[in-house]
Amino acid sequence: MKTREQKQKPDWIRIKLTTGENYSEIKDMMRSKTLHTVCEEARCPNIYECWANRTATFMILGDICTRACRFCAVNTGMPTELDLQEPERVAEAAERMGLRHCVVTSVARDDLKDGGASIFAETIRAIRRRLPLCSVEVLIPDFMGNWDALKLVMDAKPDILNHNVETVERLSDRVRAKAKYERTLELLKRAKEMQPNIPTKSSIMLGVGEEWDEILQTMDDLRAVDCNIMTIGQYLQPTKKHLYVEKYYTPEQFAELKNEGLKRGFSHVESGPLVRSSYHAHEQVQSAHKSMTAQA
Repeated sequence: MKTREQKQKPDWIRIKLTTGENYSEIKDMMRSKTLHTVCEEARCPNIYECWANRTATFMILGDICTRACRFCAVNTGMPTELDLQEPERVAEAAERMGLRHCVVTSVARDDLKDGGASIFAETIRAIRRRLPLCSVEVLIPDFMGNWDALKLVMDAKPDILNHNVETVERLSDRVRAKAKYERTLELLKRAKEMQPNIPTKSSIMLGVGEEWDEILQTMDDLRAVDCNIMTIGQYLQPTKKHLYVEKYYTPEQFAELKNEGLKRGFSHVESGPLVRSSYHAHEQVQSAHKSMTAQA
């Protein structure tokens, strides 16, 4: 049986390896508190840079996802437990790291009635108790359209509500498992209706077969639900079992897309080959709040 030949990575897809004292300290702390990071589980290319700078994205609700998206390296299966002490351990780790901006995401937990929303809310509150000046960003799943679950998260008032569209509408069902393009837009719309002063954010990865005009349409769709921040990055195939890379975009094309996003009214657009949803997240929250204040 023939296997498809992989596209060779271009020169601009380079990962800077920085494994100094900060990297080792953060890795040891995560293990000692039995915490997970999306940096590791999703094989993020920026892990060395971010950990060296003492920033990390905590992944709560375990490390087994109930969905099997074709782009994602996180383990899939049926989770066996729910750790109610996890929010406090995340807050302790954030305090030890001295974070000024903390990002919290999770696996999808479709086995839970609220999709894990109550744990998200308690994690936000736990971080605020220990680090009152630390801004908190949450990257949430869609909770299968359970808007009461979304309200639990929004009532805890994160500084940024992030939910990723991941790809263009035409490819959504092929790329994502269970998640729906229209449901993503509805979630972002409802989040803003529940808490108008909280910036919303979404991310798209490029290179899975989308067309240029579809990327621009996705921008328009996100702005139509008043999404404030957009991140745009290159899809990298994590294993041979995952989606192939159909195209590598150039740094110049990413720069052009950033300009297109800013023209459409996003308060911040992070766009580049190695950009991921949480990359430079601390800068994004500042840009969003300044923009929203200026518009008020």
